[in-house]
Amino acid sequence: MLRQVTPYAAVVLAHNPSPMTLEGTNTWLVRAPAAHECVVIDPGPADVEHLRRLTEHGPVALVLLTHCHPDHVAGVDEFAELTGAPVRALDPSWCRDGAALVDGETIRAAGLELRVLATPGHTTDSVSLSVEHDGVAAVFSGDTILGRGTTVVAHPDGHLGSYLASLRKLAELPAGTLVLPGHGPELDDARTAASAYLAHREQRLDQVRAVVREHGGGVSARRVVEIVYADVDPSVWPAAESTVRAQLAHLDELGEL
Repeated sequence: MLRQVTPYAAVVLAHNPSPMTLEGTNTWLVRAPAAHECVVIDPGPADVEHLRRLTEHGPVALVLLTHCHPDHVAGVDEFAELTGAPVRALDPSWCRDGAALVDGETIRAAGLELRVLATPGHTTDSVSLSVEHDGVAAVFSGDTILGRGTTVVAHPDGHLGSYLASLRKLAELPAGTLVLPGHGPELDDARTAASAYLAHREQRLDQVRAVVREHGGGVSARRVVEIVYADVDPSVWPAAESTVRAQLAHLDELGEL
């Protein structure tokens, strides 16, 4: 079902709920109120029913990918075939009849201007897309900021130093910029969300530092998870372990291991 969130952005939820995807992947359909065509952000998994639901709200001028994890892009080839729309991503290997995205470029489509913000960290190829129309500003954050909880820094592709820099970039967006995420509900203010994420990451990093001081630099990522993430559902411990590996690599880069 299509749910209108702003005058220019609506969301269709994919049927792929899990501890990692929350209720499922958010596919965003974006168009100015008077526009005929739309831009689709993250067509989602290879779910024929979901993809066909999206086509009911076309025609589709362009497909944009926030990053290339399967829950966001596995359906992209079939969707491109269904719609004939070009696909653009930061990673050229995921582009279909379109050029790779460039940090800072402005995409003009469906009556809107979307600005590309490279926000690596969750993955190397993560981007966010900011837009402002008729006084309503928003950022499509992919998995860089979620609507609920925090995201994994998917080591070794993910990189904590880059992720912290990306959060600082999003924290500089204008006050009142909505967050329209890849999973979970929308958030009222990107500055507030990014600042909370930064504080959480610094707190977790301090906890990892404490474990390293107590157990030594050779402590395993799994052992760190058991101590630092004891309050987290064990079903997401594998993801937490990936993040811990990124945290340990970050501390090593800082010369703290």
